[in-house]
Amino acid sequence: MTIDDAALDTLFRSARTHNKWRDEPVSDDTLRALYDLLKWGPTSANSSPARFLFLRSKEAKERLRPALSPGNIEKTMLAPVTVIVAYEPKFFDQLPRLFPHDAEARSWFADNESFAAETAFRNGSLQGAYLILAARALGLDCGPMSGFDKAKVDEEFFAYRGWKSNFLCNLGHGDPEGLFERSPRLEFEEACELL
Repeated sequence: MTIDDAALDTLFRSARTHNKWRDEPVSDDTLRALYDLLKWGPTSANSSPARFLFLRSKEAKERLRPALSPGNIEKTMLAPVTVIVAYEPKFFDQLPRLFPHDAEARSWFADNESFAAETAFRNGSLQGAYLILAARALGLDCGPMSGFDKAKVDEEFFAYRGWKSNFLCNLGHGDPEGLFERSPRLEFEEACELL
């Protein structure tokens, strides 16, 4: 089954990275619906290492401010929601529940720290991409970004949990006035090879 052109436009072709935001809130129900969509995206051994911290209040955003690069401060403070897309380094503790058909799955990662770290980062990144697609599917605009001090974010928000930040994503209803002219993309021949 394929989706129609309008849906493809919503998810990819017409979707843009937003830097300015309309003053419209994003409800808790919408954020729950967002997670309920993105959680179905595939991850290695159903590991689901991503963790999401939704910053909605002015106070929460102010806690983030000192970690932001100067160019990311204003757009983040004005966004209705900023998501810290993070990952759980000890994701493998959930594998007995998430991957029950192999009783040995936890040991694949628990006994190999570098493999666990690589798996957590890669699959958490995938889940961050699913977040963007799910948000667009629900009518939200996104502003994913790097440009922050990971150590500061981890200390401020995750010290007691042990999670590790990956990237940030502003969510809301974008103001088209803040859009740049669409940047080009590589053509198939430049980015792909058929063997």
